[in-house]
Amino acid sequence: MNQSEDNKFIPMTSVESGHGKEVRKDVYYYTNQIVNVIMIGDPQSSEWVLVDAGMPHSGKKLIDAAEKRFGKGTKPTAILLTHGHFDHVGSIVHLLEHWDVPVYAHPLEFPFLTGQQSYPDPDPSVEGGLLAKISSIYPNEPVNIQERLLPLPENGTVPGLPDWTWIPAPGHSPGQVVFFRESDRTLLSADAFVTVRQDSLYKVLLQKEEINGPPRYLTTDWQAAWDTVRRLELLQPELVISGHGQFMEGAELKSGLKQLSQDFSTLAIPDYGKYLGKNNNP
Repeated sequence: MNQSEDNKFIPMTSVESGHGKEVRKDVYYYTNQIVNVIMIGDPQSSEWVLVDAGMPHSGKKLIDAAEKRFGKGTKPTAILLTHGHFDHVGSIVHLLEHWDVPVYAHPLEFPFLTGQQSYPDPDPSVEGGLLAKISSIYPNEPVNIQERLLPLPENGTVPGLPDWTWIPAPGHSPGQVVFFRESDRTLLSADAFVTVRQDSLYKVLLQKEEINGPPRYLTTDWQAAWDTVRRLELLQPELVISGHGQFMEGAELKSGLKQLSQDFSTLAIPDYGKYLGKNNNP
């Protein structure tokens, strides 16, 4: 196993970095610099699942956060990956060297998780704020965790989480998935939509809450991204934890997601950028 060859510490942070929040009795998220890592399971139980693997060089922090939540020496039954971008798999190898557990992802993400293929380059030319402008420094080469990697079940079930389902959410990446629990309408939306303006350094730093489309500098298929948001809005989630930003719930979430679904072309799709073409600009 190995992290990507361009894996490096990225000097970004937010006011919530290093803090965790319990939003359901068995759903907790920890903000690692600018990205959320989610732990699902009752803290009194020894069985829990980790969703995503955080920023580069953050493995110890994530292990410490898990032990604070579940107890010394704990380990998840599995790691679920929403997708393989650098800020969601940045510490995956460190975690797997510490925890001997399987990793599940959508097969369309496998080339980026088995060392076979790099993601398209981040786009610093895209319309957006400072975090978009400096995106050329972000890692995009593949990790290789092939020996631990398994496909998510085709029937939509989630290993270790019988009350949850996974849903394809392409656009931001080919094999991105989200996780949904219908009983309380909890949605882990990955980067299909996020609750902070991810290209704005100011808004990321202060974690200003607002429903936004996927991060612009790493989204390559805008029509698929819009279709995904439309499908997720139909789920009528009551609470969401996105890949970036703070959790949202209730009326504010519903109204923001409805508006994004309806006005995605003006709210989410940038006016310019190299991944906008005649077949990719709804």
